[in-house]
Amino acid sequence: MGESKTGALIVLTRNTDLKLYINTGDIIDAVVTERMLENIFFKNSPLHDGAVIITGNKIVAARCVLPVTEKEQFPAHYGMRHRAAVGITETTDAIAVIVSEQTGNVSMSVSGDIKSNLNPETLKALLEKEFSIH
Repeated sequence: MGESKTGALIVLTRNTDLKLYINTGDIIDAVVTERMLENIFFKNSPLHDGAVIITGNKIVAARCVLPVTEKEQFPAHYGMRHRAAVGITETTDAIAVIVSEQTGNVSMSVSGDIKSNLNPETLKALLEKEFSIH
């Protein structure tokens, strides 16, 4: 999705119940596949705005509305996807993965912090580390 500059906001649940945010979107209840995520975030898809919430290997919901960070020092070059990713990870133990529609850069947010310009190998290693400690 980074290569095609397909913007995406993917929330991976851990322990916090995200029902409040799931209920703002459309229930999907589908196995996570590359094709499914690409289809949801395709620019003309009615589901592409908002976040996808994933629990385990299931896409629970799409088009979900997330809280945005209120940080005053938030870098101006980040857009609303990044603000929402940081917002959800500030208020829950979820992890958010963001693909920038403008640049194709992939970022990850954990505990209100954001790491940017991640290559696939680095993203995988960071996700494995986060999920192995919880």
